Amino acid sequence: MKRRNTKSKEQVLQIFRQENTALSHEMIQSKLESVERATIYRILNRFHEDGVLHKVTGEDNKQYFALCKNCENGQHKHHHLHFQCLTCKTVECLENEITFSIPQGYQVQDFQALMTGVCSRCA
Repeated sequence: MKRRNTKSKEQVLQIFRQENTALSHEMIQSKLESVERATIYRILNRFHEDGVLHKVTGEDNKQYFALCKNCENGQHKHHHLHFQCLTCKTVECLENEITFSIPQGYQVQDFQALMTGVCSRCA
């Protein structure tokens, strides 16, 4: 579905283009105080639906979003780990692809893998 481009959508997308880590709704909202909370939620969820962003649930049960770098037409082309630092709380995509096998007859719809520990900046 073709979606209308808005100033708010462009602002959110620009933030993701500038960041190297996954971002929560609260992180986006702190950078865009002029955009309503509900609007940011809608934008993040639509970007996820459209394959612009992927999301992972962090150790803190918050949803974090990151730009999809290897996705086409809303389909994720690779599976990778996410790492959440227990010190600085950042969530990062670890771009090494993970391969796995599942029993015959199963179809994977979504994949989320989160590792926790201390990142290289905090170590």
